[in-house]
Amino acid sequence: MHRPIFPFPIAAYALLLIALLFPAQVRAVSVDARHWELTADKLTRVEDPPTLIAEGNVVLEKKETVATPDQRPPSQDDRPEASPPKNDAPAGRPQTNLKPATTVKADQVSYDLTRGFLTLKGNLFIDIGPDQLTADSGTIDLNNNTGFFDNATVVGTDKLHFEGRRIEKTGSLTYQIEDGWVVTCKLQPGEVAPWSFAAANVDLTDGGYAVLTHATFRIKDVPLLYTPIMVLPAKRERQTGLLFPSFSSSSRDGFGLEIPFFLNISPSADLTLYPRYLANRGLMAGAEFRYVLDDNSKGMLMGNFLADRLSDPSEVGYYRDGQFTHTNANRYWLRGKADQDIGPWTTRLDLDIASDLDYLREFNVGTTGFDSTQENFSKVFGRSFNDKTNRYRENTMAALRSWDYGASLLAEVMAVNDISEQVYTADNPSRAWSLPSLTFSGLVPITFIGGRPDFQWDANYTNFWRDKGVNAQRIDFMPMVTTGIPLSPYLEANLTGGIRNTSYLIDANGASDWRNKDSTNRFMSHLEGEIGTTLARDFAMNIGDANTLSHTLRPFVSYAHTSIPNRSPLPQFDEIDQLTEENAVYYGINNFFSLAGERNGRAFEREYGYFKIKQGYDLRSEKRNTPLTPIIAETGFYPIERMQIKYTTNIDLYGDGAFLHSIDANYLSARGDRFTLAYRYNEQTNINSINGSFWYLLPYNLAVGYSLQRAIAQNETIEEVVRLRFLQPCWSVELAASSTPGDQTFMITFRLANIGAP
Repeated sequence: MHRPIFPFPIAAYALLLIALLFPAQVRAVSVDARHWELTADKLTRVEDPPTLIAEGNVVLEKKETVATPDQRPPSQDDRPEASPPKNDAPAGRPQTNLKPATTVKADQVSYDLTRGFLTLKGNLFIDIGPDQLTADSGTIDLNNNTGFFDNATVVGTDKLHFEGRRIEKTGSLTYQIEDGWVVTCKLQPGEVAPWSFAAANVDLTDGGYAVLTHATFRIKDVPLLYTPIMVLPAKRERQTGLLFPSFSSSSRDGFGLEIPFFLNISPSADLTLYPRYLANRGLMAGAEFRYVLDDNSKGMLMGNFLADRLSDPSEVGYYRDGQFTHTNANRYWLRGKADQDIGPWTTRLDLDIASDLDYLREFNVGTTGFDSTQENFSKVFGRSFNDKTNRYRENTMAALRSWDYGASLLAEVMAVNDISEQVYTADNPSRAWSLPSLTFSGLVPITFIGGRPDFQWDANYTNFWRDKGVNAQRIDFMPMVTTGIPLSPYLEANLTGGIRNTSYLIDANGASDWRNKDSTNRFMSHLEGEIGTTLARDFAMNIGDANTLSHTLRPFVSYAHTSIPNRSPLPQFDEIDQLTEENAVYYGINNFFSLAGERNGRAFEREYGYFKIKQGYDLRSEKRNTPLTPIIAETGFYPIERMQIKYTTNIDLYGDGAFLHSIDANYLSARGDRFTLAYRYNEQTNINSINGSFWYLLPYNLAVGYSLQRAIAQNETIEEVVRLRFLQPCWSVELAASSTPGDQTFMITFRLANIGAP
């Protein structure tokens, strides 16, 4: 505990005064001296040695002075109902009151006037506000502020409960417990601790730590683990110390043990170390640094490193069973994100550096695994990392500034960590870096032209760099004008037109296709417009709490034309370089559905679903035989609140049929149940995969989870995980089984209240 349980500055003079003023026996005594009030059924004074004995419902209470807030003088409007201040204190001045600070109760209290000792017996209870102590008996040395208590229990607001055969208070903030146990959460009176750390000796230090020697971790009264020494945090504030370990057993990695260590750097920063021992691989080092300055300025950085004994050419079975391709033994993953406001600039940092693609697949579960990392960073920053199957790990630093007149400047640097095993050449390069990219964009109304058109622009400069292959500096400028066209009250029409010029300064850097070119340029014009109308109708029906279904129907026809007069070859860096000509008419219908009704006396409205369908007719001469573009159909359904289902398909009319299917579904209940499903099928790119997971809360404080990642086209299960968790207010235990190609892993994780997790 970090608070003194017995701050007893009891003046001997106070009790001596009691002894002198009262006769040898007094019944039902109530005495007030120097803010200490003693009441008892019987009070006896003994002369040799000079001792004062209080018996029967003994209550010793010390009061402290507390200042009340300043009193505001009443206004004229307040005076009729205002009451005069108590104690005749002048209005507007602070007032003081007495309130109990320390209370001691016992059946019998004996005070040795010579030595300054209190001896307490029977139903001993001491309350100093945040902490309470109960014991069979005890002694208190008022001069040294120490004491001994037999068969004692201490409960504090710092969520620490400890008991012992004998508890000794050795100083103002230090204690020693013999043959006791500690639990870091509060218990109800008479409740048996669901778990505890029992020890032959416990020292509570003035730094707020509990040092246990010969400690055992127990579930109920059953010992499970032993350690010769253990250090636990013993106060509510974040403290440096060990967190509870997790255990694993893997057919590939062998026995695994992770013992996190938490380092409290400051109230706004901390560091957690994750040393993880894997019997067949070695020691994996891990660390996580976090800081928070305010709501808009925070950061998190994580890193792992392993000198992997299994990543050796002689481990043929390891590479064959796991289908691994990496050859490096030094394996790592460094990742992090930071949000920082610097004056008018909003900055974002994203780091993602890995040694090999297999690392992200292998070390997927656990505290620092890929899945946990994705979930934690998504919660804190609202953005995650590229999928673990993506060989391009993006590292970006971006700064954004906006102005009131509608313009903004985005400066960005992006470095790409390519973790594929591919060997690149100048004619077959990897993805280029952006060092840097500057984008100045904006939108302003043109006030001197009727119809209120808007002028908008995007101007970008990017320097593309890579070690091998063509590099370039690219300037892309695209001014456009957008305006609405008032055709009729029932038709909505808009028109957008603009030009785009993209210029390149080229450095061939060994690329044969660009050896004799130092620049190139592309000019294009773009025109698009749309005409549509909106129809809406309400239908009376009963769907749960809703009594109205609203349907909004919007048919539309649009036209898009892009012309590129000079279609010379361009270096390929991103989608801007891949733009092509277009001359097509598109038509479609959008449907939106919503529900409205009344719930708990309040009106509500929510989305219920949508259905969109769109197709185009290509007017270019080379598409004369196949002018119809694929039909794109998309529907979304929200059958209940917190549940979303989305389906998309592309249908080719010239033989391929429905070549693309995409299904996304997710559900999150108010109590914490969740379900996700993602299915992807694309016949043209040979994609056929499914990812799904669910987490369901069962009766009796149980919860079960399951997740699956499967490549249907390759008939291969990438990963399958089953989890079972038993959750209690003070603790939880989770069993997890993970299956990946070539490996079966079983993991057990204990989570204890206020030790590494709330």
